[in-house]
Amino acid sequence: MRPPKDRYYLNISKEVAERSTCFRNKGGAIIVRGDQIVATGYIGAPRKTKDCLERGNCLRDKMDIPHGKNYEICRSVHCEQNCIINAARAGVSLYGGDIYIYLERRNGERINSFPCFICKKMIINAGIKRAICSTKEGEMRIFDVEEWTKDWQERDILDDKDQYGEK
Repeated sequence: MRPPKDRYYLNISKEVAERSTCFRNKGGAIIVRGDQIVATGYIGAPRKTKDCLERGNCLRDKMDIPHGKNYEICRSVHCEQNCIINAARAGVSLYGGDIYIYLERRNGERINSFPCFICKKMIINAGIKRAICSTKEGEMRIFDVEEWTKDWQERDILDDKDQYGEK
């Protein structure tokens, strides 16, 4: 049986995640516009710098920083960020596209792939229409990005209930 398009693209983002170089997580993202993949990205260190796998450790683990906190202290760039950056490097518009995000722990444990605040802000500003995210139950959750904007207009960003990390 053929998978529906959203499942098909989410499965591709899972394969992209296999390139991740983070000690904690494997994450992949793809952006689809007009039923065509226009960008991919995975969790990894900036180009031409050493990643966690090369260094043999996770800086955040060494500093006992919990998941979902203090992203500025990390060698890696999130898969959503890398996906948006890769599109910009290629001169590709993301406006009106969909981002598919897959995330799991390095040990294969499924977790919700809901974007962090930084990635949500980038997704909003890139003009992406929908975010299709894998869940810890193996399902998918589809977010209308415009709803994030409306929610933050009415309430504060910190009231956001669907975010990455443990609460």
